Amino acid sequence: MDRRLCLIVNPHAGNGRARTILPAATAALTAAGTEHRVVESSSLQHAAELAVQAAERGEVVVAVGGDGMAGTLAGAASAAGASYGLIPAGRGNDLAGVLKVPSDPAAAAQALAQGQSRQIDLIAASTPDQPEQIVASSIYAGLPAVAGEVANATKLLDGPLVYPVSALRVLARWRPVTFTVRITGEPKAEGGPQTHEFTGYAVVVANSAFFGAGMKVAPPAQIDDGVLDIVLMRHAPKLTFVKALTKIKDGSHIDMPQVSLERGTEITLTVSRDLPAAADGEPLRCASPLAAGTPLRIRVLPAALSVIGSATAGD
Repeated sequence: MDRRLCLIVNPHAGNGRARTILPAATAALTAAGTEHRVVESSSLQHAAELAVQAAERGEVVVAVGGDGMAGTLAGAASAAGASYGLIPAGRGNDLAGVLKVPSDPAAAAQALAQGQSRQIDLIAASTPDQPEQIVASSIYAGLPAVAGEVANATKLLDGPLVYPVSALRVLARWRPVTFTVRITGEPKAEGGPQTHEFTGYAVVVANSAFFGAGMKVAPPAQIDDGVLDIVLMRHAPKLTFVKALTKIKDGSHIDMPQVSLERGTEITLTVSRDLPAAADGEPLRCASPLAAGTPLRIRVLPAALSVIGSATAGD
């Protein structure tokens, strides 16, 4: 492959796994004759700055970390006009799973060296007077975003279990909130935008099927179809939400009457009390928290990013 790679590493991803897997990844790239360099980031903002610098050098931006790093660098690469790659090293690795990037670091590096590419959609989000933020997999508000904050602060429990355990901790003290969701660009809608107002637990706007370390939150979502899938989780007894958690792994929660699916290309979300919103496992900068009544605008960016080393949907 006649491309130069810049591997941007989150040294803390996966409790230090990113640093551990680097030798295998770089050895595979060297063996393949693929020019590359490695830089460490000190924060997500720093990682985005490094991505811009890599783009200016004509390099492929390669994220070495978890979903937060993967989503941040996908947005930064797209904005800078760079191609993108991924070597998964986090606790969840949902984007890597959707893109069929190998979990083994040497195999992921070999896929990068082979250079197969595909175009994927991204998501843009903004609030009034705040710059738009571009992310990869999903944006969500309500209980999952609060649970994500708890999971990110948890050090004693490692691996995918940290997310459902954190959700149960948040559920114990959850207070109802009213969501208002305005959707435009619905493929089958007639008569203009559709508005859904309900008391509930969460709204998830998904560009891909998975979040929270393998939870199949939006089963129909495809990362390259130009449409976003919206999951609405309405109010129910807390035990019902626990039941939903047991079903979300395989996506069967969408059959519950309290859960509904919508589709669209642009969504405006407001909440009745201050709540955090998150994206790809990290707080959404423009909505942390999302103040009551403040509109959060979310839109799809079709075919916004060229990804290297990803299998196509049919592979």
